[in-house]
Amino acid sequence: MSARDTPAADTIVTLRIDLVDSDPPIWREVEVPVSMTLKQIHAVVQAAMGWEDYHLWEFAAGYERISASRAAKIQLHALRGPDKTTLAYLYDFGDSWEHRLTFAKLRTADPRLAYPRYVAGEHAAPPEDSGGIFGFYAQLDILADPNHPDHDEIAEWFGDYDPGKFNDQPIKDRLVRIANRRRLSSKSQKAR
Repeated sequence: MSARDTPAADTIVTLRIDLVDSDPPIWREVEVPVSMTLKQIHAVVQAAMGWEDYHLWEFAAGYERISASRAAKIQLHALRGPDKTTLAYLYDFGDSWEHRLTFAKLRTADPRLAYPRYVAGEHAAPPEDSGGIFGFYAQLDILADPNHPDHDEIAEWFGDYDPGKFNDQPIKDRLVRIANRRRLSSKSQKAR
């Protein structure tokens, strides 16, 4: 990408986050600046899915793996294609939570809004450390069967988690904190 292909600083894109193999589909849609690094996009995914950033993670663009250390140096606009760009994001190498990130709808940001910004989503994301997508669904089956020998243990571990309840306010709150950190960082860099 040449310097003239670099989008303006106020350019945003819609990011669709899909948790791979979830049924019903667990997804989020947020608007993010294309100037964000992949490390910052990692923070957005963590916020959007309710993850706590306890585990290792990586991105993949085609066959290229992008580790956390490299992700801090790569801005999203450097990876975007002409229409839409899809990246893989793997969180927790043990549980292997696979996400498909789709970036589309490149446009100028609304100066009245702060980014990243939550747009939409459906279904509660699984709790951290619940065994990956297949382990999570196996545990939900146990939770639904009060006669299962592991029911009480799983019920205690899941606590008040309810896969049928989705509250997007914590996502909005977490993304506002990220947007505020970006704004403060931008102001301090301009002051230098």
